[in-house]
Amino acid sequence: MRQDPARPLRADARRNRDQILAAAKRVFGAEGPDVPMEEVARQAGVGIGTLYRRFPDRTSLILAVAHDSYAQVIAGARAALAEESSSWNALVRLLRTSRELQLSVQLTILSPLVSRAVEADPEATEFRRELVAILDQVVRAAQEEGTLRPDVGTGDVAALLSLLLRPMRAVSDAASWQVSERAMALVLDSLRAPAGSTLPGSPLTLDTLKAGFSADPH
Repeated sequence: MRQDPARPLRADARRNRDQILAAAKRVFGAEGPDVPMEEVARQAGVGIGTLYRRFPDRTSLILAVAHDSYAQVIAGARAALAEESSSWNALVRLLRTSRELQLSVQLTILSPLVSRAVEADPEATEFRRELVAILDQVVRAAQEEGTLRPDVGTGDVAALLSLLLRPMRAVSDAASWQVSERAMALVLDSLRAPAGSTLPGSPLTLDTLKAGFSADPH
């Protein structure tokens, strides 16, 4: 029998669910979304029956991983807005802590089936809408305070972030980390006001990028 989503999980059931999600993040991130479910259960330290009671199929587990990633990023974005002394610092913190999104991006790039499932999921769609709304708020506020160059739009920032989050399979983990950190620093430097160059065309809006943060697997 499947758990009624309206009923809170028992402590042991919640612990099992959290262990499965943490293991799924590790395994999917390292080996992709097609790894055997038995391996996820093994790394979570639970039986395969327990895994299937919590997540009856691969799609439900992948969606749960995506939901958990989005929820953590949104919580971090809200904290950045509330705690940072400037909108620029909030933007920097949001972009740097959004690495939690990387797994969701990797999954959608590696598997068209996963991409379609995430894109069609109402809860994931709502998470993305909330996240881009927060990003838009931070971008506008940073421009108003004069720290973010005025000739970029929220769509530009979202597009840059999506590119930064794409996996680099040809380098080691250590090299990938360094490449990502240097790329992030270059992106932040290019976004800082005053602008050092003139951009072609007009600022990209979120409407221009209809998919928001989601990556196109094609």
